[in-house]
Amino acid sequence: MKENMPVNIYMMMGAGLVLLLVGILLGMLLHRKMTALRSRLAEQKAREAVEEAKREAESIKKEGEIQAKDHFFRARTEFEAEAKERRQELLNMERRLLQKEENLEKRVDLLDQKESGLSKREKALLQQEKIVGEKEKKYAVMVEEQRQNLERIAGVSAEEAKERLMKLVESEMRHESAKLIKKIEEETQSQADKRAKEIIVSAIQRYAADYVAEETVSVVNLPNEEMKGRIIGREGRNIRALEAATGVDLIIDDTPEAVIISGFNPIRREIARITLERLITDGRIHPGRIEEIATKVEQEMEQTIRESGERATFDVGVHGIHPELIKMVGKLIFRTSFAQNVFQHSLEVAFLAGAMAAELGINIKQAKRAGLLHDIGKAVDHEVEGAHALIGADLARKYGEAQRIIHAIAAHHDDEKPQTTLAILIQAADALSAARPGARREMLETYVKRLEELERISYSFPGVSKAYAIQAGREVRVIVENEEISDADAIMLSRDIARKIENELSYPGQIKVTVIRETRAVEYAK
Repeated sequence: MKENMPVNIYMMMGAGLVLLLVGILLGMLLHRKMTALRSRLAEQKAREAVEEAKREAESIKKEGEIQAKDHFFRARTEFEAEAKERRQELLNMERRLLQKEENLEKRVDLLDQKESGLSKREKALLQQEKIVGEKEKKYAVMVEEQRQNLERIAGVSAEEAKERLMKLVESEMRHESAKLIKKIEEETQSQADKRAKEIIVSAIQRYAADYVAEETVSVVNLPNEEMKGRIIGREGRNIRALEAATGVDLIIDDTPEAVIISGFNPIRREIARITLERLITDGRIHPGRIEEIATKVEQEMEQTIRESGERATFDVGVHGIHPELIKMVGKLIFRTSFAQNVFQHSLEVAFLAGAMAAELGINIKQAKRAGLLHDIGKAVDHEVEGAHALIGADLARKYGEAQRIIHAIAAHHDDEKPQTTLAILIQAADALSAARPGARREMLETYVKRLEELERISYSFPGVSKAYAIQAGREVRVIVENEEISDADAIMLSRDIARKIENELSYPGQIKVTVIRETRAVEYAK
């Protein structure tokens, strides 16, 4: 038993070894099979990838062909449309050219006809001219014979008779001219004071109360009626804060979607208007916000006023004006007089005064400076008592202007008697610019009706052939028949028309009536 144990052990060890070898062989075989299987799977995936790539390439190729065909189709369609449009344009041009050619042919035919008619007329005129020339020669001989007979009978030659007649006529005309000049001077002197008073009274009458009301209010439009309640605020605190901050009165009534700002100071009224508009746009309306925006707008207004004054002095071309005067010039942009903006009026007066000064040969710079500053008193006349011309002169004196400028400002409305050419020049420029009093406020219908009435009144007199209202109704020119109206009658007719205009029409300023009587003598030099 013991002897057989080693043998069994050896057998077991041999069997184990065999099994190990078999396992190794099986593992090797299995690894080879797995490797082969993996290779086949890899080859199969590679083939599938190649097939997929081929299919994608084919799909891309087909898509590219479709896009290429689509682009080609669109390009061909656009080309055909453009070609069709070009063909249509060519057809239209051809049609127009044919039409122009027909018109030209018609014009050529018409010109040929006219040329033929003119040739016939020319021949007829030459024939008539020949006949007239023969008659003129015959008449000239007859006139010469009669002249010689008259000279023989009178005992003087034609030249001597003509000289005597001219001397007699000249003496009489000098005498009549002297009497007429004296008469005109006397009438002018007697009527000057009366006419001046009429102009002053007319200016006062045209300063109406309702017009002042129009210029002392501003209207702010609201987006809706609800905004009125927000402007008023709880127990009226918002509207009180706005009135206190701007110094104006706010009128909120039944006017739909509107608030009226009332105040005699145009700058405060403008500040209130801008402040209210910004509050409406912002939407935050309460006392603190109101004071903040009002303060900001007031600062911006100061800047605007200063820039406006500086721009005015630059446009006019005057320098060295005191900054306070420049600021007052800027304030005039918010001031109106007889519906005319005083800022623009001052610029106009400056330019007009400069132009007239150039014609008169006086200092142009001084004329422009006095014209720009002549209404400076209107910037503060609502704060200071007195006439604006004298207020302006005091301001100019305070801020170092020359005495000639001060006098021109003070005298432009005769508050002082004008003593210099510059003062009279500013008066004339002021009247030219302002066209006082208030003609610019006139409604269009009233203006047209007044022009028609002027012409109607002129036509109502006998002997009038034509009448024209010109210069915006400030002059009416009447042309009369010289056979019916003499020179003396023309003078009376102008006065009669003027009297009738005064009695029947209401108009600003004055209207000039010009009667024209014309005698024409026509002769041809051969």
